[in-house]
Amino acid sequence: MESVTYVVAILIAIVVVLCAWKIVNTVWLRPKKLEKFLKDQGFKGNKYRFLYGDMKEVSMMFQQSKSKGKSKHINIDDGDEVLSHVVAFPRRSLQKHGRSYITWIGWNPRVSIMDPELNKELLTKINDFTKTKTNPFILLIATGLVTLEGDQWVKHRKLINPAFHVEKLKNMVPAFHLSCSEMLSKWEMLVPTNRSCELDVWPYFQALTSDVISRTAFGSSYKEGIRIFELIREQSVHANDALQSFYIPGSRFLPTKRNMRMKAIDKEVKMSIRSIINKKLKAMKAGEGTYDDLLGIMLESNMKEVEQHRNKSHGMTINEVIEECKLFYFAGQETTSSLLVWTMVLLSRHQEWQSRAREEVFNVLGDKDIDVDGLNHLKVVNMIFYEVLRLYPPILGLARGVHKDITLGGFSLPSGTQIGLPIMLIHYDEQLWGSDAKKFNPDRFSEGISNATKNKLIYFPFGWGPRICIGQNFALLEAKIALAMILKRFTFDFSPSYVHAPISILTLQPQYGAHLILRKL
Repeated sequence: MESVTYVVAILIAIVVVLCAWKIVNTVWLRPKKLEKFLKDQGFKGNKYRFLYGDMKEVSMMFQQSKSKGKSKHINIDDGDEVLSHVVAFPRRSLQKHGRSYITWIGWNPRVSIMDPELNKELLTKINDFTKTKTNPFILLIATGLVTLEGDQWVKHRKLINPAFHVEKLKNMVPAFHLSCSEMLSKWEMLVPTNRSCELDVWPYFQALTSDVISRTAFGSSYKEGIRIFELIREQSVHANDALQSFYIPGSRFLPTKRNMRMKAIDKEVKMSIRSIINKKLKAMKAGEGTYDDLLGIMLESNMKEVEQHRNKSHGMTINEVIEECKLFYFAGQETTSSLLVWTMVLLSRHQEWQSRAREEVFNVLGDKDIDVDGLNHLKVVNMIFYEVLRLYPPILGLARGVHKDITLGGFSLPSGTQIGLPIMLIHYDEQLWGSDAKKFNPDRFSEGISNATKNKLIYFPFGWGPRICIGQNFALLEAKIALAMILKRFTFDFSPSYVHAPISILTLQPQYGAHLILRKL
């Protein structure tokens, strides 16, 4: 009996030693080895600090920017000040360490590269440079296309593509128009004739884009969709807070107030979407359903794929459809509302461009019903949107992971390295864009994106390559309709209470809203 106890004790001791060794290797020995290897490659950065890396500093700088207060707003015309506020840590790293620098995400090194050719390779070879492991709290907002890899990603992309085909988007124009009309009717009730009115347009754009995605995703169930949007918006705030602190593996299972609320939101969202899907499937089977909305198109595409191969594994499960619907909500709403609010802000600052855009809208569209063909001729509006997306991209950066030793350009990158693509820093870079890189100048896009970028990968607000955002045409079409309708009815300028304070809450948003003075035409 004693011998058995002795053997068990030895085994337990061995397990404890092995676990301890693994922990020490993960949080200290491996990071220090990677640090030396990357610095020998020419990457510079802060020294690795035990467990937290740079995350304490990143969080501190974010909180400093967030807590500046309304009295210390950012000069909208000072691009350096905007960068220092929005991407404080990456900008300081770029200035201090050069154009290839290391950031420690906990014990994982992330190398950020400003080279357009290397970034093109990075976004093209999607099997070599994969998505980084996502913080588990982010997964509660949505998974689907943004997180999938390999064959699963290929399958989902194929099944969802039909929903975003140009011809399908044309069918959604009436829904876009209806939602915009309802928003503008509210504005007209608030703005007296021949007088002006101060209005925070940011919550209206959030409501507009949630209404649009609800109508176009779920058709007649859009009212139920609004509740889903509200929950996902709350979820994004919780997730953003979680991202600003160091993630300890397994901490999401702790019964904290935030964890419990995030799980409750996730459960309610999934139940609501499942109910909508079941209603849609029942109607479709009875021959009563329509395939005009995103959900209907996706379900039809899914059913055809399963029938063609006579195998359910070729289609998506209901849970996978639910996750893609959650992604519609978050990405579809957040991207377009961000684009619209920063467009209104920059056109308030640059009245000459507001006048040029309005003149073009009247000349091209006149009193006609808005259609895709007419919208395609709005060259000035396109230039403005491209420049807004350059200066205020919805997503500030992308990250990719290396899961085997690999070469990128002249760099040898070991397995386990992350690679960052600092979108906003690249968009503002004077070496890449010229001396006016930090200034609002839509004329740079007068001959299109390729000419403005000299065919270099220095502009990618929606990502780039095979994994480019599937909904970018949806977002731009919605924004174009909304802006055209606004320009035909109102002029707008800054309110004295406007405070320029862009902040990233997963997407780039105005921290204190967008208070503008509206006047009826």
